[in-house]
Amino acid sequence: MTASVRIPTILRSYTGGAKEVEADGSTLAQLLESLDAAHPGLKGRVLDENGALRRFVNIYVGDEDVRFVGGLEAAVADGAKVSIIPAVAGGC
Repeated sequence: MTASVRIPTILRSYTGGAKEVEADGSTLAQLLESLDAAHPGLKGRVLDENGALRRFVNIYVGDEDVRFVGGLEAAVADGAKVSIIPAVAGGC
């Protein structure tokens, strides 16, 4: 299964500046492995030292937040759009 992965600005140094790349996998975990094979170091910015999704990183497969549809085992259909979105916090 090949998916299109949207890369946030802060992580584009890993993709040579590309805003969107392709990766393979039928689950999010497999997709992240494929992504890291093509763009070394990227997975380490998305997953913590225990292999869990970092607290301030959100990933969507289509319109679904993976935290609510299986986490790293979330299904990724062929042609899916995957978005990696860093959480933004702020205030005064």
